[in-house]
Amino acid sequence: MAWFESTVQCEIGAGADEVFAALADYAGTRGGLLPARCGGYEVHAGGDGAGTLVRWEAAGPPGGGRSFLLEVDEPMPGQLVERDRCSSLVTTWTVTPAAGAGTARVTVTAVWEEPRAGALLRAGGRRLARRLGRDHREVLGNLAARLAAPPPRRTAP
Repeated sequence: MAWFESTVQCEIGAGADEVFAALADYAGTRGGLLPARCGGYEVHAGGDGAGTLVRWEAAGPPGGGRSFLLEVDEPMPGQLVERDRCSSLVTTWTVTPAAGAGTARVTVTAVWEEPRAGALLRAGGRRLARRLGRDHREVLGNLAARLAAPPPRRTAP
């Protein structure tokens, strides 16, 4: 058996409460933050933080890809834990205030177990760690862009 981990950290120019609310909004904001290679986003239960059950698909190499069915928990303030019902993957999103006023630090850690730890599978686990790191950086970039954008202005008819 081998355990794999991917950790990404980013500072976002918005307050920690605002950042956490956006990440916990699975029924609205969260689907629009997914990487370009992901689709088929569906909320099966809940939609706001703990108790949410969400599904999406990630494209992979030709003939490959993966479905995720994630159950969301909030074990402590500022933290979301997503457990994949289809694998051992657990992703933890932690939002804390950063040093600058109105800035939040987001840390995303994904861990999973590969029960058969042969050399080929270990190499696959390292590739998956890199892919998850890229995906999480893309989600955080999309989140930063979304929170930095001014709200749409209403125009008179």
